[in-house]
Amino acid sequence: MDKLSKKVSKMDLGNPVIQALVGLVVFYIGLKMFSGGMKSMGNLEHLHWFTGNIIYMFIGGIVMTLLWQSSSLSTTAIIALVASGAIPLPAAIACVLGANIGTTGTIWLAGFFVSDGMPKGDTLRIAIAHTGVNLAMAIALLPFAGHIAKLLTRFT
Repeated sequence: MDKLSKKVSKMDLGNPVIQALVGLVVFYIGLKMFSGGMKSMGNLEHLHWFTGNIIYMFIGGIVMTLLWQSSSLSTTAIIALVASGAIPLPAAIACVLGANIGTTGTIWLAGFFVSDGMPKGDTLRIAIAHTGVNLAMAIALLPFAGHIAKLLTRFT
């Protein structure tokens, strides 16, 4: 293998600051492309039974974020779907609350691998705190998703 192939195979950009900036640019471009694709989905009438139900959207937010392991990606998808008119605002609020619970799966997964099994000690306490706070917020706010949506429409 020649020197050029070795350099390319390592993907060494040198300075860690440059690596971080390039990563952010790639992430931003990916989110913009994803958001554009979601906006073009505008008409999801065949899923109205799902998108019109706050509980289904809440559970969908949890599942979507657990599968993607990215609350940022989930929230971007939700915002794009609301902007395109595909889902109503109360359902989107419920979905974001679900995404906040789904993101706790990441900390449990990390704790599982760091602890070689069920998280222990401080790792377990952090996972419980993160999950507990997000769950408490969802339980407190989910019944008021419609009222929150009405309040938020005053800001447009």
